[in-house]
Amino acid sequence: MCVPAYYTFYKTVAICSYSPSEIAGGRWVEIEKQAGDLCRMSVKALTDAFASGALSPVEVARAALDRAAEIDASLNAFTVIDEAGALAAAMASEERWRADAPLSAIDGVPTTIKDIVHCHGLDVRYGSTATHDVSGEPDAPSVKNLRDAGVVIIGLTATPEFGWKAVTDNRKDGVTRNPWNPSRTPGGSSGGAAAAAATGAGMLHLGTDGGGSIRIPAAFTGIVGHKPSFGRVAAFPPSSFGTVAHIGPMARTVEDTALMLNAMSGRDLRDWTQSPLDYPPAELRPINWAGKRIAYWKTPCVGAVEPAIAAAIEVVLKDFELAGASIVERELPDQAQLLEIFYRHWYVGAANRLASIEDSLHGTIDPGFLRVARQGQTYTAVERVKAEVQRAQYGARMDMLLEEFDYIVSPTVPVSPFEAGHDVPVGSTLESWVEWSSFSFPINLSQQPACSVPCGFTPDGLPIGLQIVGARGGDADVLSAALTYQQMYPDRFLLSGGRWPTIGQGGR
Repeated sequence: MCVPAYYTFYKTVAICSYSPSEIAGGRWVEIEKQAGDLCRMSVKALTDAFASGALSPVEVARAALDRAAEIDASLNAFTVIDEAGALAAAMASEERWRADAPLSAIDGVPTTIKDIVHCHGLDVRYGSTATHDVSGEPDAPSVKNLRDAGVVIIGLTATPEFGWKAVTDNRKDGVTRNPWNPSRTPGGSSGGAAAAAATGAGMLHLGTDGGGSIRIPAAFTGIVGHKPSFGRVAAFPPSSFGTVAHIGPMARTVEDTALMLNAMSGRDLRDWTQSPLDYPPAELRPINWAGKRIAYWKTPCVGAVEPAIAAAIEVVLKDFELAGASIVERELPDQAQLLEIFYRHWYVGAANRLASIEDSLHGTIDPGFLRVARQGQTYTAVERVKAEVQRAQYGARMDMLLEEFDYIVSPTVPVSPFEAGHDVPVGSTLESWVEWSSFSFPINLSQQPACSVPCGFTPDGLPIGLQIVGARGGDADVLSAALTYQQMYPDRFLLSGGRWPTIGQGGR
C-alpha cells in the first residue's frame, strides 16, 4: 500500500499510479517513477493521487516545469515558462487538497495557455514583435474559468504570428518542431501546445482554432484536440478573425480533453457573440455504433489525401461498419465554394489585425501575414457581405446534413507532417496553408464541434489524425464517439499503451 505523503524531493519517488487496466479496475500499484513519468499520468490518476496524499501538486508542477524546459531546448514549444507563478498556484492547490476542498476535478493539474489568449501576469505577444505587453490585462474568460478550477498554469505555448497559419513559426520565437521528428512541423497554429502535450510538458493545453489550429497540430503530434461548438467557450478580447475563431482543449486522452472543456466553458457577458443560453456539460458515455449513420467525407475541398492516411481512415470506417454503423460517402454542401468563402473571412480578418498595428512596425511582421492582410484590404464591402451570406447558406445546409447523419468522419489533415519552416509541403503544387487544411476550415465556417483523435502512423512513423464532426451543440456526442473510438483502439493514445515520441535533435 502507498503511504500518503507530500514529497519534498521529486526526482525519483515511489508513487501511486495507474496503468490503463488498473484504471478500469480501480486498483493502485506502487512503483518507482522518475519525474518524467509524473508527466505521463492522466488527469484522473493525478487528482486521485492528490486526494490520497500520494502526490503533491507541487512536485507534479516541478516535474512539468522541468519537462517544459527540457523539450523547449529542442522543440521550441514555449514562449514563457512561469516557474514562480506555477509553484505558487501548486502550493495553493496542495493546501486545498490537504483540506479536502479541491475547486474542481482538475485542481492542481499542470496546464498551458497559447500565446494568443490573455493570461494575467504573463507577457502574451501573439508571436509578434509588433505587439505590446498585455500582462496587466485581465484573464480571458477561458483562462479565468481554468484558474477558478484550480489549474496550475506553467507557461505560454508558441504560435505563428497572430495565429494566422497552420504551421508554427515566427520571427520573434523561431520554428517550433514536431516531437516525432524535429525536422517536421507540429502544425499550427496551436503547434506549441501540441508539442508540449505530446511530450508531457503539462496535461491540459488551451488552444485556438480559426481554420483547424487545434485539430491540425493534434493530428500531426498524435494527441486529442477538440474544436467546440462556437460559443461554448467565451472569447474576449474578440478575435480579429471574427466568428470563425474558436477556443478549445488539447490533451492526450478524450477523458482529459472533456474535463478541460467543461472547466473552460461558460457564459461571459464580455463575449456578445455567445448565445445567452448555456451549453450543458459534455458528459461522456459509451456509443453503440449499431444504427449510427456516418457520412464519410472522403474528398477534401482542395487536393488529394495521401494514400497511407486514406487507408488508415478506411480501416476505422470498416470497423464501425462491422459494429453496425451505416457509412455513406458524402461531400460537404457547397464544397466547391468553401475555399473562397473562407479566404474572404480570413484575409479580411488579417487586414483587420494589421490595421491595429503602427505602419512603422509592418516591416517586422511575417511577410506571409502581410500578403494575406493586403489581399484582404482589396475585398470590397459587397464581396465581404456576399461571403457572409454564402456562409450562412452553407451553415444551414450543414445543420441539415447533420440531421440526416449522426456524424461526419474524415481525415483531420490530408497530408502528413512536412518540413518545419515551410507553409506548404515542399515540392507540392499547393499555394497556401488553407489548401491543405481543407478538412478543417469548413467546420470553422459552419461552427460544428469537431474532434481529432490519433489514427496510427504513416510508414515513416508520423502521426495520422481522424476527425469526428457532430451537430452544433453536440460536443458531448462528438466526445463520446471519440471516447468509444479510444476504447476500440487504446494503443493509439499516449496514455493507453501507445508509444511516446523520442525527441531527436532539433533546434530553433
